Amino acid sequence: MSEHTCEAVVVHCMDFRLQQYINDWLTKRFGIRNYDRISWAGGVRDFSSIQNQIQMSYKLHGIKKVILINHEDCGAYGPTGTKERHLSDLAYAEHAIQALHLDVEKYYLHLNGEFEKIAKGI
Repeated sequence: MSEHTCEAVVVHCMDFRLQQYINDWLTKRFGIRNYDRISWAGGVRDFSSIQNQIQMSYKLHGIKKVILINHEDCGAYGPTGTKERHLSDLAYAEHAIQALHLDVEKYYLHLNGEFEKIAKGI
């Protein structure tokens, strides 16, 4: 493992409407240089596409936590982007990450900047 470590990897959608909320939240939560960041259209919608990146963050930077953020009105989901679908996809990603024995936190981000924390297993 590298001597370059950080606390977490954060996975979120690339949607420009939410970046300032995410930036502010991450700075308050982790500081400036204590997380890796994966910005991907749809957040965890296509989890298989970002799973390797999470594993690389773990391998290279010794992360202990994975933060998953999906959001309201996500264009990558289109009309299938119900809150229930987001919760299902977040739960799937959480389950897949369990093999790495990392702590997982899930959030549903509202367009007004409210981070709704989703309980484990949901």
